Amino acid sequence: MHDDRSITEHRLRRVLKERVKPAVHSRSVPLTVERWEAPGEPVPVAEGLAADYEPCVTGDSWGPAWGTTWFRVTGTVPAEWAGRTVEAVLDLGFDRMMPGFQCEGLVHTAEGAEVKALNPYNDWVRVADRAEGGERVEWYVEGASNPVLVDHGVTYEGDRLTSGDQPLYRLARMDLTVFEAEVWELVQDLEVLYLLMTQLSEGDARRYEILRAIDSALDAIDLTDVPGTAATARERLAGVLAAPANASAHRISAIGHAHIDSAWLWPLRETVRKVSRTTSNMVNLMDEHPEFVFAMSQAQQLDWIKTYRPELFERIKKKIADGQFVPVGGMWVESDTNMVGGEAMARQFLYGKKFFLDEFGIETRNVWLPDSFGYTAAMPQIVKLSGSTWFLTQKISWSQVNKFPHHTFWWEGIDGTRVFTHFPPVDTYNSDLGGEQLAHAARNYQEKGRGSRSLAPFGWGDGGGGPTREQLARAKRQRDLEGSPRVEIERPDAFFEKAHAEYEDAPVWAGELYLELHRGTYTSQARTKQGNRHSESLLREAELWSATAAVRVPGFGYPHEDLERIWKVVLLHQFHDILPGSSIAWVHREARETYAKLRAELEAITGAAQRALAGEGSTELVFNCAPHARRGVPAGGAGVPAEAAAPVTVTGRAGGGHVLDNGLLRVAVDGRGLVVSAYDLAAGRESVAPGGAANLLQIHPDFPNMWDAWDIDAFYRNNVTDLVALDCLEVAEHSPRAATVRVTRSFGESTAVQSLTLRAGAKTLDIVTEVDWHETEKFLKAAFPLDVKAERSASETQFGHVHRATHTNTSWEAAKFEICAHRWIQVEEPGWGVALLNDSTYGHDVTRDMRADGGQTTTVRLSLLRAPRYPDPETDQGAHILRYSLAPGAAVGDAVREGHWLNLPERTLTGATPVAPLVTVDGPDGDAVVVEAVKLAEDGGGDVIVRLYESRGGRARATLRPGFAVTAAVESDLLERSLPATEALGGPGPDGAVSLVLRPFQILTVRLRRV
Repeated sequence: MHDDRSITEHRLRRVLKERVKPAVHSRSVPLTVERWEAPGEPVPVAEGLAADYEPCVTGDSWGPAWGTTWFRVTGTVPAEWAGRTVEAVLDLGFDRMMPGFQCEGLVHTAEGAEVKALNPYNDWVRVADRAEGGERVEWYVEGASNPVLVDHGVTYEGDRLTSGDQPLYRLARMDLTVFEAEVWELVQDLEVLYLLMTQLSEGDARRYEILRAIDSALDAIDLTDVPGTAATARERLAGVLAAPANASAHRISAIGHAHIDSAWLWPLRETVRKVSRTTSNMVNLMDEHPEFVFAMSQAQQLDWIKTYRPELFERIKKKIADGQFVPVGGMWVESDTNMVGGEAMARQFLYGKKFFLDEFGIETRNVWLPDSFGYTAAMPQIVKLSGSTWFLTQKISWSQVNKFPHHTFWWEGIDGTRVFTHFPPVDTYNSDLGGEQLAHAARNYQEKGRGSRSLAPFGWGDGGGGPTREQLARAKRQRDLEGSPRVEIERPDAFFEKAHAEYEDAPVWAGELYLELHRGTYTSQARTKQGNRHSESLLREAELWSATAAVRVPGFGYPHEDLERIWKVVLLHQFHDILPGSSIAWVHREARETYAKLRAELEAITGAAQRALAGEGSTELVFNCAPHARRGVPAGGAGVPAEAAAPVTVTGRAGGGHVLDNGLLRVAVDGRGLVVSAYDLAAGRESVAPGGAANLLQIHPDFPNMWDAWDIDAFYRNNVTDLVALDCLEVAEHSPRAATVRVTRSFGESTAVQSLTLRAGAKTLDIVTEVDWHETEKFLKAAFPLDVKAERSASETQFGHVHRATHTNTSWEAAKFEICAHRWIQVEEPGWGVALLNDSTYGHDVTRDMRADGGQTTTVRLSLLRAPRYPDPETDQGAHILRYSLAPGAAVGDAVREGHWLNLPERTLTGATPVAPLVTVDGPDGDAVVVEAVKLAEDGGGDVIVRLYESRGGRARATLRPGFAVTAAVESDLLERSLPATEALGGPGPDGAVSLVLRPFQILTVRLRRV
């Protein structure tokens, strides 16, 4: 037989495109269209309905960037269409290749009720299943003219303050049409078979059976009368569509999904509309397809619907009760997990799961994070303590270097907790259920022979949209089809239950799920990151002092509502395209404004509580919010600090520069303004490597291969400029309590002013770097070459730390050329180490080199600033204040303590008497136990919640001592619900003391019931 495959395949593609698909909507009449341009920001529906409309026709341009145009469309169904299915086709000027990244619309009735959303793959609206003829149509379309920003080019369209006012779109088609159901079904048959056929091997007989059936079906189609011959063509395909799947076929659980970034290439306000548009279509699809199941994460997005579209929210609630609309994830948003602080991560689950419980009575069991840029090793324990059982991610498939070895596995965290995890082999969270993607999932699945099933989230996503009726048709046809995996639409929990049952002994992956991509997100948009870190710290203070005042001061009211509202705003801004710095300028401009407002609110809450606690008086009191005593002031208390014994001295350095000495550290700053010595006087150890210079600012070119704000590629290190040119070097301050050397440098179009301060009694050199940054596509680092032979580094993460190798023995280690740390990163050799602390920097790198003297230099660098031009062309331009410290001689415990001190500065005010801590921790290992949060319980009952953890990676015995009368101490989960008693918690005893026995990195939430 001659090989005519290409001829038949080409024939099919052309007939589908030019004859069959156009015949789905056959006869048509134009609708009358009028328009109204909403001024400025989007308006309420009622205002859009009542506006004065002007005539408009197809072909007219509309929509400046970020504008809203309302269209009124009216028409009448022709009488001769009686008995036919009628739909309107409303094409706002869509580009079929970019669903979710361009204009969108939402159709309303004349009364204001939502009908459905419009997007490139959903441009139709059903008028009547069986028309009577003469039906009157009147709809109002809220058109959103969002600019297309996906080409990775430099553009100022990403902020309404800088975008242009020229129209971006042209109205394409606004018609009433006859919907030919049999033709539509024929399209689905042909597409499913074609996409399946092209994935089968050339030696597979099934491929040729499908080919001949398609050839025969095409012969049956009269190209001048497709509707009249569609049924006959379908009959010729029925046989190949009825052939059952192989017994060993891979099983795919298809779950409807619409990944909607809470902000990215659009602002938060547009996401509010996106979620309404998407969910409106989903509930409509559920009405038409009872088998359809749709999973939606992010409680914040459902809360937006509740607030702004209450009638839609009620429809969603009904579908949730029916089991078709499935809340998943249990988090407030799909957050970043690398940089989010420990307590903030706990609150993601507290407020996310609480919303689902309060609104729907649902306890979510899975954590749904398909698109975050890597996953912290602290996550398994947090997942378990939230009451969740399973974890799902997709993003690891994006790694550049190493292919992750598992698709279903147990993920083990830093404390040893394991969570059953799935990584869908379809390698997308926006599957179209096409043959290519399903075949890839089956081939790619790495658990063959042990497991047999995987999950496929399907539907248009990133910018929303969700599943379509065409995708449901694909699922239906591939439920049991020879040559295809078996596809079944079902709930996520059903998949996880089956996967767990068949593969309980799945392999274990221990440690972080590091994404070998998007490493620049640890640094981009420094002000957003600083706002996040500072807000986390300010919330800790506000809760601690408010709880203390509520317990101690009669009549003081704990600000439950204000704190919950502020927490939710902070959690929203931890979304995985906001905190990582990968959103448009509008998003980050608003984030900066929001963080400033939150700071003012939190300062006011803290100030009110501290004034209530301090009382009236003239004694100068220092409030210490840190979890360790400081200068004699207890953790969580206020008092008069002790003065350091030895004053700070400043002397000249031979060869130029200055030497600072406080009896604990001796720091030499040379004539270039660089730290050439940081000597630990007690240990007799030098921190700075021989011949090296610390606090060396270095600048690199930064032009990654594709994702500007997201990526730094390893080749950036091939070129570096040391910033040693000096404008000014001076002793800016000197007193017995502190000495500061100020260094000023100019480079490129920028300047940096660094203040190096040594304080009395301190074992850290504190550095404040003020940068007026006006570079583009550059990367600024601060280097510290250390005389330490370190095989690994320790980096703080949520509720503990992770170790990473300093060598590059394998491709896995080499790929981690940029790493994330929270408040500190530390390197050590047995008995002695050095830490670098920071108050808002996350990106770091650690390298090692052998010197001629045989010693090892371990260089730790902080990533200070970047200047990518996409998606925000002005990323990080302007003034920055960055704080970090060098801590010679620091072990991990010292790094934990100093890191908290840097991030939780003392507050001073006058009052009557010292304030005793609300709770204290002491005992044999008390220093290793860190109190992460002290607050009043969410239920408003007045109980005190204390969350603490073991911080050093060892076992700890300690005692928790409440500073108030308690009746019980109850081990609780993150939602503050009681857990079965364990050996971790004992008591309280007669004196109220509660015994603690913690395993390495264990998180413990204690509810202290008050008398």
